[in-house]
Amino acid sequence: MKLMPANDFEMVKTRYVTICENTPGIERYARWVYGKHPTDDSLRSYIDNGEMYLLADEDDIVGMVVIIMHQGQDYERVPWTENLADDQIATIHLLAVCPAYQGKGFGRKILEEAVSFAKRKGKKSIRLDILKSNLPAQRLYESAGFLFRGKQHLYAENTAWLDFLFYEKKLD
Repeated sequence: MKLMPANDFEMVKTRYVTICENTPGIERYARWVYGKHPTDDSLRSYIDNGEMYLLADEDDIVGMVVIIMHQGQDYERVPWTENLADDQIATIHLLAVCPAYQGKGFGRKILEEAVSFAKRKGKKSIRLDILKSNLPAQRLYESAGFLFRGKQHLYAENTAWLDFLFYEKKLD
């Protein structure tokens, strides 16, 4: 299984809606509500920019992830172990596993593929952020070798003001 670029908006939207509506605890852990986060506009933008990737199992989509080949402004205030230029970093967003595949190791597989992809693109680090309340994601990222690097109290449309945790995996 390898990540492949997504180009079908309706299929991606349908998968995220299904994930938002059928993942136990998603409203508590990730605070995803389709239309607030993610939105049609954000998914279209990620697809149009070539940043949305799918993991497929034969003919079915197992999960999705956004991989951006730089970091955003919110990441600049985190006390990272190494001061890297934005273009030396990849960031992960919207990692999601379809309900039928949850609990079977596919979240880790998506992460492994994202890390391999970033390495092939010459990145020195891969970073991500999650809500402090997202305990399942914290366990996944930490078990996959991502290290906690800091916390920020940030505003997001779907959450208002909440604590976000920032993680990093160095790509040697």
